[in-house]
Amino acid sequence: MSEAALTRIAEALERLAPPPAPMPAFDAADAFIWQPDPDRLQPVARVDRIDLVQLIGIDRARDTLLANTLQFARGHGANNALLWGARGMGKSSLVKAVHAHALAEGLPLALVEIARDDLSTVDRLLAMLGQVRDRRFLLFADDLSFSHDDAQYKSLKAVLDGGIAGRPDNVILYATSNRRHLMPRDMIDNERSSAIHPGEAVEEKVSLSDRFGLWLGFHPCGQDDYLAMVRGYCDAYGLEIDDDRLRAEAVEWQATRGARSGRVAWQFFVDLAGRHGVSIHAKDAA
Repeated sequence: MSEAALTRIAEALERLAPPPAPMPAFDAADAFIWQPDPDRLQPVARVDRIDLVQLIGIDRARDTLLANTLQFARGHGANNALLWGARGMGKSSLVKAVHAHALAEGLPLALVEIARDDLSTVDRLLAMLGQVRDRRFLLFADDLSFSHDDAQYKSLKAVLDGGIAGRPDNVILYATSNRRHLMPRDMIDNERSSAIHPGEAVEEKVSLSDRFGLWLGFHPCGQDDYLAMVRGYCDAYGLEIDDDRLRAEAVEWQATRGARSGRVAWQFFVDLAGRHGVSIHAKDAA
């Protein structure tokens, strides 16, 4: 066989089984996005987040998650956390804010975001992160939910349980979801009603949420908290406005949306700041 033919065969084999991706430069950033096939961690130069003090009306969840995060970042015991509940109430923002707080204390904690559709590759990500000894990693899975024919939840168990090898000691998982059990309520009821053994039919999927050591619930806010969020944004960005006028406009805004939440408060403030000529950076208040 000619040398050219051997070269082509070797190149074809490399494409089928590419060499392991090189370890990323973890000192290049404090946050990364997992990008599989080919496996790599994409550095994030600037994380889109708000300050911890601006998260109003979720004091218990804030304090609990912050304490858990600092324990982990300092090398102590800590739990995986599921942040579940109402849309727009600060679940994602809280995860990013506690990470920023840990960095401000000089702790070696990196944030790694993984998309729900990439959970099947999480074992490769864990293998990569487990090799790093001088840094700890907060794995962040945002807006999780699973349907009846979705097998991605099985991959999530690799992070929560770790299998035989166990989850690396330097990795913890925080996930957010609008659903407490990560699957629709009607799907649970349907499977229970149609199964020969109703209890066993959904036990595996429902028990996934039980594997999180922390459950933090987020519920719709009242008007006082909503107005406090709006005032907090005004103070943070130096927007001066009379309390009565601010209240009237904020209440009218939430009435047109039919809901009150941190996200609605931020969206109102974005509009208000634009009308007053106050420059802000676009952020997601959820």
